[in-house]
Amino acid sequence: MEFLLNNNDLENWSMAIGVCLGATAAMVFLRMIFLRRLGDLSLRTVTRIDDLVVKMLNRTYLVLLLAIGVYLGSIFLVMPDSWRLVVSRVAVASLILQLGIWGDTALRGWRSQLLAQPGDGARKASSTILFFMLRLVVWTVAFLMMLDNFGFNITTLVASLGIGGIAVALATQNILGDLFASLSIMLDKPFEVGDFIIVGDALGAVEYIGLKTTRLRGLGGEQIVFSNGELLRSRIHNHKRMQSRRVAFILRIAYGTSEAQVTAIPAMIRDIVGSRSDVDFERAHFFRYGDWSLDFEVVYHFKSPDYILHMDAQQDILLQVYRAFQREGIQFAHPLSVVRVAGAHDPVGGWPPAGASPAELMKH
Repeated sequence: MEFLLNNNDLENWSMAIGVCLGATAAMVFLRMIFLRRLGDLSLRTVTRIDDLVVKMLNRTYLVLLLAIGVYLGSIFLVMPDSWRLVVSRVAVASLILQLGIWGDTALRGWRSQLLAQPGDGARKASSTILFFMLRLVVWTVAFLMMLDNFGFNITTLVASLGIGGIAVALATQNILGDLFASLSIMLDKPFEVGDFIIVGDALGAVEYIGLKTTRLRGLGGEQIVFSNGELLRSRIHNHKRMQSRRVAFILRIAYGTSEAQVTAIPAMIRDIVGSRSDVDFERAHFFRYGDWSLDFEVVYHFKSPDYILHMDAQQDILLQVYRAFQREGIQFAHPLSVVRVAGAHDPVGGWPPAGASPAELMKH
């Protein structure tokens, strides 16, 4: 005797229930396998991606997997189109909801890992706002997709949200510009708290990075405040990330120094600078006849970014140069002007001529 229930015999119901339970069990089994493998892998690695995937899989809900399994089982049943549409829409909504939960879990896990790192409170506040906005985007997209799945016309809603968003953006463009600049500083990290930076004619150590402003402590002790948008539009010199310092200076030697002494100066400087282990010598050249001196340019690279150590090294080099010049009798130049009195036989000499009348002087 053939058993019928809603136009489906026992074989169809058995097949549908078997596929539903089998598909659900298979998804649960795969989830367990991935969790076990990734859990063991995350214990052996220092990467964060496997930890995030483990957290996402732990937030997989059985009821949502069962809804997908019911849809797969319903394929083997004969049912009205309206019922089949309802089952498919529930399955798609379950899939969208599960994807939203995974995305939200990944963002919250990423935020937790970022906040666990040592850092200033302002940067953590910026990251909190960033992740809130990303989570809002995820759930907004998921909500709109679910509405569209259930047959709602979301075109008008999306257009209304777009117009409202444009109006808000125009009204708060300066604030939003500084806010997004703060997020850009947080993500790109062109500088951090404690870095010594130069922006235009302002220089100082970064002591605070906020949502709207960044503050420097100047060399004179004053506080310099920049809006984040203005700061990112400027050229920033970050001295803390300097790996070495290029040092160039000019030695001015007095005119009248002998040819032998002038010729010996580059080698003398090379020996002095090259004797230091913390310095890479580049060059020393007689490069210019100055107005009142013979000019030598010296260039070397100090291997440490530390400013105090650089000044100590430069002081020692200059003192050794001074001692060597004294020993060799080489004189440093100093600014001077030479006044020359023209004689009668010089091209400009003999002027004005003796006994010339004022009228004759006017003719010249």
